[in-house]
Amino acid sequence: MADDLCYLAALRILKYRFNSEAELRRKLRGKKFEKETIDETIVRLHKEKWLDDERFAGAFVRTKANRRHGSRRILNELQAAGVDREAAAQAVVENIDPEREAEALRTLCARRAGVLIRRHGADFLSSGEGRNKLAGYLLKQGYDAALVYEAVKEISVVHHQSDS
Repeated sequence: MADDLCYLAALRILKYRFNSEAELRRKLRGKKFEKETIDETIVRLHKEKWLDDERFAGAFVRTKANRRHGSRRILNELQAAGVDREAAAQAVVENIDPEREAEALRTLCARRAGVLIRRHGADFLSSGEGRNKLAGYLLKQGYDAALVYEAVKEISVVHHQSDS
Protein backbone atom coordinates (compact mmCIF):
# COMPACT_ATOMS: atom_id res chain seq x y z
CA MET A 1 0.00 0.00 0.00
CA ALA A 2 2.75 2.47 0.96
CA ASP A 3 4.61 1.34 -2.18
CA ASP A 4 1.65 2.34 -4.35
CA LEU A 5 1.28 5.69 -2.61
CA CYS A 6 4.99 6.41 -3.05
CA TYR A 7 4.83 5.35 -6.71
CA LEU A 8 1.82 7.60 -7.36
CA ALA A 9 3.49 10.51 -5.58
CA ALA A 10 6.60 9.98 -7.73
CA LEU A 11 4.53 9.95 -10.92
CA ARG A 12 2.79 13.18 -9.87
CA ILE A 13 6.21 14.79 -9.36
CA LEU A 14 7.50 13.51 -12.71
CA LYS A 15 4.35 14.69 -14.48
CA TYR A 16 5.48 18.31 -14.11
CA ARG A 17 9.07 17.86 -15.28
CA PHE A 18 11.91 15.37 -15.47
CA ASN A 19 13.79 14.97 -12.20
CA SER A 20 17.11 13.37 -11.49
CA GLU A 21 17.03 10.32 -9.27
CA ALA A 22 18.58 12.35 -6.43
CA GLU A 23 15.95 15.11 -6.74
CA LEU A 24 13.13 12.58 -6.76
CA ARG A 25 14.54 10.77 -3.71
CA ARG A 26 14.78 14.08 -1.84
CA LYS A 27 11.19 15.01 -2.73
CA LEU A 28 9.84 11.61 -1.70
CA ARG A 29 11.78 11.77 1.59
CA GLY A 30 10.14 15.16 2.13
CA LYS A 31 6.78 13.40 1.84
CA LYS A 32 7.87 11.11 4.70
CA PHE A 33 8.13 7.85 2.76
CA GLU A 34 10.42 5.16 4.19
CA LYS A 35 13.82 4.63 2.54
CA GLU A 36 12.98 1.05 1.51
CA THR A 37 9.73 2.18 -0.10
CA ILE A 38 11.54 4.94 -1.98
CA ASP A 39 14.22 2.47 -3.14
CA GLU A 40 11.58 0.06 -4.49
CA THR A 41 9.75 2.92 -6.23
CA ILE A 42 12.97 4.18 -7.83
CA VAL A 43 13.79 0.68 -9.15
CA ARG A 44 10.27 0.39 -10.60
CA LEU A 45 10.47 3.84 -12.23
CA HIS A 46 13.82 2.95 -13.82
CA LYS A 47 12.40 -0.31 -15.18
CA GLU A 48 9.38 1.48 -16.61
CA LYS A 49 11.63 4.20 -18.09
CA TRP A 50 10.00 7.01 -16.10
CA LEU A 51 13.32 7.86 -14.50
CA ASP A 52 16.54 8.22 -16.47
CA ASP A 53 19.34 10.57 -15.35
CA GLU A 54 20.93 10.67 -18.82
CA ARG A 55 17.67 11.69 -20.47
CA PHE A 56 17.03 14.19 -17.67
CA ALA A 57 20.53 15.65 -18.10
CA GLY A 58 20.13 16.04 -21.86
CA ALA A 59 16.78 17.83 -21.54
CA PHE A 60 18.13 19.99 -18.72
CA VAL A 61 21.18 21.05 -20.78
CA ARG A 62 19.10 21.95 -23.82
CA THR A 63 16.62 23.97 -21.76
CA LYS A 64 19.32 25.92 -19.92
CA ALA A 65 21.37 26.53 -23.09
CA ASN A 66 18.26 27.99 -24.74
CA ARG A 67 18.01 30.38 -21.79
CA ARG A 68 21.57 31.55 -22.53
CA HIS A 69 23.25 29.85 -19.61
CA GLY A 70 26.87 28.89 -20.16
CA SER A 71 28.11 25.31 -20.07
CA ARG A 72 29.96 25.75 -16.76
CA ARG A 73 26.84 26.96 -14.97
CA ILE A 74 24.77 24.17 -16.52
CA LEU A 75 27.35 21.59 -15.42
CA ASN A 76 27.26 22.91 -11.83
CA GLU A 77 23.45 22.96 -11.77
CA LEU A 78 23.29 19.38 -13.07
CA GLN A 79 25.64 18.23 -10.34
CA ALA A 80 23.58 20.14 -7.76
CA ALA A 81 20.54 18.24 -9.06
CA GLY A 82 22.32 15.00 -8.23
CA VAL A 83 23.60 13.94 -11.65
CA ASP A 84 27.08 12.47 -11.33
CA ARG A 85 29.96 14.53 -12.76
CA GLU A 86 30.71 12.19 -15.66
CA ALA A 87 27.10 11.97 -16.86
CA ALA A 88 26.69 15.73 -16.48
CA ALA A 89 29.84 16.44 -18.49
CA GLN A 90 28.73 13.99 -21.18
CA ALA A 91 25.31 15.68 -21.43
CA VAL A 92 26.94 19.08 -21.82
CA VAL A 93 29.29 17.83 -24.56
CA GLU A 94 26.45 16.10 -26.45
CA ASN A 95 23.89 18.90 -26.18
CA ILE A 96 25.79 22.18 -26.46
CA ASP A 97 27.10 23.38 -29.79
CA PRO A 98 30.15 25.59 -29.13
CA GLU A 99 29.22 27.94 -31.96
CA ARG A 100 25.69 28.40 -30.63
CA GLU A 101 27.08 28.95 -27.14
CA ALA A 102 29.48 31.63 -28.45
CA GLU A 103 26.62 33.30 -30.32
CA ALA A 104 24.42 33.21 -27.20
CA LEU A 105 27.28 34.79 -25.24
CA ARG A 106 27.65 37.62 -27.79
CA THR A 107 23.89 38.26 -27.70
CA LEU A 108 23.82 38.26 -23.90
CA CYS A 109 26.91 40.48 -23.79
CA ALA A 110 25.33 43.05 -26.11
CA ARG A 111 22.08 43.00 -24.15
CA ARG A 112 23.84 43.44 -20.80
CA ALA A 113 26.10 46.15 -22.24
CA GLY A 114 22.97 48.08 -23.24
CA VAL A 115 21.62 47.81 -19.70
CA LEU A 116 24.91 49.03 -18.22
CA ILE A 117 25.09 51.95 -20.66
CA ARG A 118 21.52 53.03 -19.84
CA ARG A 119 22.32 52.80 -16.13
CA HIS A 120 25.78 54.37 -16.04
CA GLY A 121 26.23 56.39 -19.25
CA ALA A 122 27.68 55.89 -22.71
CA ASP A 123 31.35 55.75 -21.69
CA PHE A 124 30.90 53.22 -18.86
CA LEU A 125 32.14 50.28 -20.94
CA SER A 126 35.35 52.19 -21.69
CA SER A 127 36.21 52.07 -18.00
CA GLY A 128 37.81 49.12 -16.23
CA GLU A 129 34.90 49.06 -13.79
CA GLY A 130 32.38 48.80 -16.64
CA ARG A 131 34.24 45.99 -18.39
CA ASN A 132 34.68 44.15 -15.06
CA LYS A 133 31.00 44.49 -14.25
CA LEU A 134 30.05 43.12 -17.67
CA ALA A 135 32.59 40.28 -17.47
CA GLY A 136 31.47 39.37 -13.93
CA TYR A 137 27.87 39.08 -15.06
CA LEU A 138 28.79 36.85 -18.00
CA LEU A 139 31.02 34.65 -15.85
CA LYS A 140 28.14 34.19 -13.39
CA GLN A 141 26.03 32.98 -16.30
CA GLY A 142 28.54 30.15 -16.67
CA TYR A 143 30.50 31.12 -19.75
CA ASP A 144 34.16 30.26 -20.19
CA ALA A 145 36.54 33.03 -19.06
CA ALA A 146 38.43 33.15 -22.38
CA LEU A 147 35.17 33.52 -24.34
CA VAL A 148 33.96 36.21 -21.93
CA TYR A 149 37.24 38.12 -22.29
CA GLU A 150 36.91 38.10 -26.09
CA ALA A 151 33.23 39.12 -26.03
CA VAL A 152 33.87 41.99 -23.59
CA LYS A 153 36.87 43.16 -25.63
CA GLU A 154 34.75 43.03 -28.80
CA ILE A 155 31.85 44.98 -27.27
CA SER A 156 34.20 47.57 -25.73
CA VAL A 157 35.79 48.20 -29.13
CA VAL A 158 32.40 48.52 -30.82
CA HIS A 159 31.13 50.99 -28.19
CA HIS A 160 34.42 52.89 -28.18
CA GLN A 161 34.28 53.28 -31.99
CA SER A 162 30.66 54.43 -31.90
CA ASP A 163 31.61 57.11 -29.32
CA SER A 164 34.28 58.55 -31.66
